[in-house]
Parts: sequence; structure tokens; C-alpha cells
Amino acid sequence: MAQAKQYVDLPLEEVIGDRFGRYSKYIIQDRALPDVRDGLKPVQRRILYAMHVDKNTHDKNFRKAAKTVGTVIGNYHPHGDTSVYDAMVRLSQSWKMRYELIEMHGNNGSIDGDPAAAMRYTEARLSKITTELMQDIEKETVDFIPNFDDTNMEPIVFPAKLPNLLINGSTGISAGYATNIPPHNLAEVIDAVILKMDKPNASVEDLMTKMKGPDFPTGGIVQGKDGIKQAFKTGKGRVVVRGNAMIEKVKGNREQIVIDEIPFDVNKANLVRKMDELAADRKVEGIAEVRDETDRTGLRIVIDLKKDANSEGVLNYLYKNTDLQVIFHYNMIAIEDKTPKLLPLPNVLDAYIDHQKEVVTRQTTFDLKKAKERAHIVDGLIKAISILDELIQTIRQSKNKADAKANIISTYEFSDAQAEAILALQLYRLTNTDITLLTNEKSELETQIESFEAILASPKLLVNVIKKELRRIKKAYASSRKTTIEKEIEEIKINIEVTVPNERVLVSVTKEGYIKRTSLRSFSASNKEDLLIKSSDHLIRLLEVDTTDHLLLFTNFGKYICVPVHELPDIRWKDMGNHLSNLTTLETNEQIVQCIPVRAFSPDKFLLFFTKQGMVKKSAMSLYQSARYSRSLIALNLRENDEVINVEETDGKKDVFLTTHLGYGLWFNESEISTVGQRAQGVIGIQLKGSDYVVSGYSFDKEINPNLIVVTQRGACKRMNIDAFEKSSRARRGSVMLRELKTKPHRIVGFFMQQKEENILLVTNQEKKIEMNPYALPISDRYSNGSFIIDADLDEEVKDAETEVAYEVPFEKEEN
Repeated sequence: MAQAKQYVDLPLEEVIGDRFGRYSKYIIQDRALPDVRDGLKPVQRRILYAMHVDKNTHDKNFRKAAKTVGTVIGNYHPHGDTSVYDAMVRLSQSWKMRYELIEMHGNNGSIDGDPAAAMRYTEARLSKITTELMQDIEKETVDFIPNFDDTNMEPIVFPAKLPNLLINGSTGISAGYATNIPPHNLAEVIDAVILKMDKPNASVEDLMTKMKGPDFPTGGIVQGKDGIKQAFKTGKGRVVVRGNAMIEKVKGNREQIVIDEIPFDVNKANLVRKMDELAADRKVEGIAEVRDETDRTGLRIVIDLKKDANSEGVLNYLYKNTDLQVIFHYNMIAIEDKTPKLLPLPNVLDAYIDHQKEVVTRQTTFDLKKAKERAHIVDGLIKAISILDELIQTIRQSKNKADAKANIISTYEFSDAQAEAILALQLYRLTNTDITLLTNEKSELETQIESFEAILASPKLLVNVIKKELRRIKKAYASSRKTTIEKEIEEIKINIEVTVPNERVLVSVTKEGYIKRTSLRSFSASNKEDLLIKSSDHLIRLLEVDTTDHLLLFTNFGKYICVPVHELPDIRWKDMGNHLSNLTTLETNEQIVQCIPVRAFSPDKFLLFFTKQGMVKKSAMSLYQSARYSRSLIALNLRENDEVINVEETDGKKDVFLTTHLGYGLWFNESEISTVGQRAQGVIGIQLKGSDYVVSGYSFDKEINPNLIVVTQRGACKRMNIDAFEKSSRARRGSVMLRELKTKPHRIVGFFMQQKEENILLVTNQEKKIEMNPYALPISDRYSNGSFIIDADLDEEVKDAETEVAYEVPFEKEEN
């Protein structure tokens, strides 16, 4: 006979799907998620029940934890001892549990993340409040099932006379589900349960008059009532949890930040280490020292600040960049009817109330049954004493106990239970006193039976029993709130001075996009001419600024980048700077046209944009503040083939001068340019004809009486006074600045408005550079073509002109 096949041929998808389905069902129902009725996971329930069975309770001596772990593994939970012990330890940790369910002697870990001592060293027992979870469990109040090897029975849930899921919370990750329920205050939760029983249709708003929000064992501050309300309504929501910190003054005109409460589930040692690292790495300025002064009197972290440090700014930085402030995400998932469900607060309370109704019903039914059984026995004993002599005679004539029992039942019509009780009666019970006791007991039993039957017959009385029990528990275990609830989430604003050391530095920016930050020491040790720069490139600005300032870099393509000075690389003066392409992407032929330093993005300051096609635009500088500098942003919208030639910072009250290639100049007041949004195109500044285009645009104060310097392509240069022009209006063609020639007419390739003596560099089409001092030239009128700087007979033209960049200190120096 052929041997039967020992294996089954199945598709891999079917096998994996089936096995993973079983595994998922197990870890969802029997490992990671709590039961909505008693708030416990199976391992927690088994630990507590094993200790209850062994009478390891709060009124007895402590017992070795290892013994309990062994009992749990051997009788109820056949898993690793480490997982069982870890679960047991967590139930005893005051910084994890709002109401500890286990008391432990010995090292049970710490808020710093230190592990507990080995279970052979620690001792444990149930806490007093845990007895309320298992009260009346012997009265058939809950169902029991066989354990893993059918040698014992274990409860599928506890009677849970207190709402443990809400008062201690729960956290766990399952297959496809995760739960995160914070602890709440016992008194508040009980008040909410009672309100829900009195008013079954109570809204979340009604419940929140009783139950304010989370109450963490570590205290702290919870911000965001809307987040709490959302969580209570839907089961999901987010709140901000921050530690409790105070700013205290100390000697020497200094301050210190004292933290006495930290957010729930935050490792204190890691928090202190992170603060220390931020100070050491100079990510935050003003911290002198961070100390952990926690002792047996309570948690205390002290942050000593330097003299005149911005204490509020430092504290805000710590809130934003450490776990001194965290987000807690409500995810109220629990097992209800053997199914994981996302439960809003009313549903959680309803599930608990339904469980209590069932528990009290079963408890009352049990008590009623016992009372009736005892009343029946008492009736038999009273009847037996009334016919005592005949009864004794009958018993004496019987052969043995069984015969006596049969004779009593047949002769006097006692029940089996009554006959058994009579035969077990001790002689001293035959006194008159005992007759009285039996009569009194019968009266009490009748009262109890009547009460139990009334409770079972009336839902209202049943609810009153639950409420009475809850009020008793509230009176016995209530404690004041540890966590403060604040309505709004505070917006954290961090001044840049807190995060950046305030230093004076030199910033250089070139036309081709090379930018760097140089220490004043490096610049002082070098000559200005030592700057490494390409021959085709030239400096646009040379600025002495603070590291806390910003730079606005504008390109000819109408884009800009807002760069914090402290983010620029620190490079020696003699070395070439980093190209702007390291910060953002530049297009082909895109160049820097202007760099404007900014200390504060004030709405009272404006930016004036000048374009090649004669457009001008004015926008508030505050629009250009940006926290993003990884890519360029749009500064203004340009027409096709147009480009930006200059950007000026103004106060809104200056005059404007535009110069064109064909030799026209227009002077008008800035007030004629209306203020528009960031991306707007602007308005016409000067009317252009034919192939004409704008060479330059400037803003200026008339009182300064600036000099106007003109450079033509033929190498001529002239200096004029602003008074040579008449002030006009926007969008006109302007006044002639050159004398028109029939052959080889002069065309403007460079125009400068100078308030002080600055050299000009002429660049020819053969890349020759010629330096000149325009102040050496006489003042000319509008109709002259100036003096030739290069030989006009040479086959060489000027293609561009640059000014010598001066060393600028745009802002007043501040004492550091």
C-alpha cells in the first residue's frame, strides 16, 4: 500500500494570508490593545489576577516579583519572563501610571529611562485601588475561560468598579491599529460617567464640564482645548504638552530657567542631554550651564543663563527644539465586542456603563441566589428547633447519617439542603439565644432578598447602585489635578538673537553670484585688493553687518533670495566666495543686480524696482521676508524680454531718476508710484521709443544734491549737477542728456549718481579696464558729450562701466 502524502500543496499567497490573518487577530485581540471595559491588555490582566489569586494584596506583605512572574507564565501567559516583568514594572511606575496598580519595593526604573532591577531583587503587591478592579470577581460577575493548558480558569475581563481605561490611559501598537489614550483625573472621569448615566444623550461639551482633559502623572501644561474636544468627539485629536518652567532671578543680574515638570513619556536624561548639546554647539545663545538637580523632593532641572541673556527667547527655543514641548496625539482605539474600534468619549463611557450594568446585575443575581439559599436553610433550622425532641428521637433511631437524613426528609418534609444543615447543627446552637439569632437572620435575609429583587426589577435602582459605588471610589481615591489645561496653543516665536551669536562680519557680493562672509579680523589682516575674483566679475556690495541681519539678493530675472547672514559660509578674505548656486538654482545668464542688507523687515520701508523696458515698481519690504532660502522666489513679474537693472531701498519719500541708452533722463517723485503687491508688474516709469532702453535707475534725496556721471560707448565721460534737469512726472520721455551727432552719435552705457568721490572703471569691448576719477572732470551742461577718456580714434568702444565699491556700514553698530 502506497504511503499517504505527508504534505499539502497550497499557494504561497493563501498560506501567508491565512497565517498572517491569524497572527493579526491574535495581537489585536490578545496582546496590544486594551479592553474598553477594564482598560487592560491581556498580560496586565493576567498579572493582576495571578497576584489576586495568590492573595498578594495591599494588606499583605510584599512578595518577590520573580515568584509572581513565574506564576503568570506557568498558569496564564506562556511567554517570555522579560515581557511579563516589564509589563509588571510599568504598572508600578508613578511617572507612567496616573494611579499605580502595583506597589513595588526596590528599583523599578526611573524617569531617566533606567531599567528596573532584576525581578529576583524586587518585591511587589497589588495596590489598594486595584482591589476595586477585581471586587466581586468571585460572584460570577464576569465570564471565565480555560487557560492555555486547560488546568485553570481565567477571567476574560475584570468587573472594574472604576473606569481604568480613561484614568490610566493606554498605548500600544498592533497590526494595522495603534492606540494612544492619555490618563485622566479619576474624580473628573467618575463625574462624567455619572453625568452620562443621568443624561444618556449628553454632548461632548456637557461631558467636558466635568472632564477637562488629560491629567498626566508628570503634570505639565496641556494647550489646545479644541484638540481635546476633537479627540473626545472623534477619538482622534492633538494637543500640545509642555513642561512647567519658571524664570527666576539670581545674583549678579542673572536669570535661570527652572523646570519642575516635564511632558508625559519624555526621558528626562535625554532632555537634559539635548539641552546641554544645544548650548555646547552654540545652537542657542545665552545658556551658561544645564544642571539636573532632581532628588527625592521632586524633579528639578536648572538652566543658568548668561548675563543679559534673553530668557524668554531661550525658553521658547527649548520649547521648539527639545522635548520640553511635545505633541500628544489622541488615538482612542480599544477592543469592544472583540473588535478594535475608534471610540469617541461618549462611546467609551457608554461601553463602561453597559459593563457595569451587566456586572451589577450578575452580582445582584448571585447575592439573591445566595440569600434565598440561606433563607431556606434558616427556615429549616427554625422548624427543626421547634420540633427538636421528635427530631432527636428520629436521629437516634437511625442507623447512620444517610439513614438519618432520609428519615428526616420523609418524616418532617425537610428539603435535602435543610436536612444536611440540621445534621451539621452543633449542640450549642440549640439555646434560646440562637433561636433569636436565627429569627433575626431570617428577617435580614428577607429584607436583602426584597432589595435584590427590587434592583433586578428596576433599571433606575440598578443605576443608583452603580453611582453609589462610583461615589464611594471617588471619595476614597480622588486626587487634585496635576496637569494644567490652557485653552489656546501658544505660538512660539524665536528671536534670531537667541540662536545666533551676534558678531560683526564683512559680506561681499559679486555680480556673477559669488558671496561670502568674512571675519573682520581676516579682512584687517589683508589688503582690500587681495580679494580673489574672476576678471570678468566685479563687486556689487561690501557690507559690514551683524550675523543676525538678512540679505536680499535680487537677480536680473526678477527673482530674489532672502539669506540670513549667519547662514553664509565663513571664508577668508583672500579666498573666493561660494557661488549662489550652492543655495539655489540660477538660470543661464542670470546675475545679481543688487544686494540689500536688512535688519528689520519694516512695513515703513519700500523696495523700488527698475527694469530695462522702463517699468518701475514699489512694494513694502516686509513682503520679502522669507524663512526659505533654499530656492529663489519671485520678486516681480516681468514682461517678455525685460529684466531688472536695479533695486533700491527707500522710505517712500525720495526722488527717482531714470536714464536711457539714447540719452534721455527723467526725474520725478517716488510718490507717483503706487505701492503694489510682491508679484505685481509695476507701472511705466519712462516712455521709450524705438530701440531705446533704460540703462539705470536711482532713488535719491534732493537735499544731497548728487552728481550725475555719464559714460558713453565712445569712451566719453561727463559730470552734471541734478539742477541741470527740471523735475517732471512719471511716464514721460524725459530730458536730453547728450548732444546728438549725425555720425557716430554718443550712446549711454553707464550712468552713476554719486554723493561722494568714487572712482569709475570703464570696461572696453577688448576687456581692457580703465580707471578714472569723475570728480576730476568739470561740471557740464545737458547738451555736451563730455570729455574723452580713451582715444576716440582707436577701434575700441566702452561696453560697460562699474563704480568702485565702497566699504559700507549700513546699520549703526550695537554693543554686543
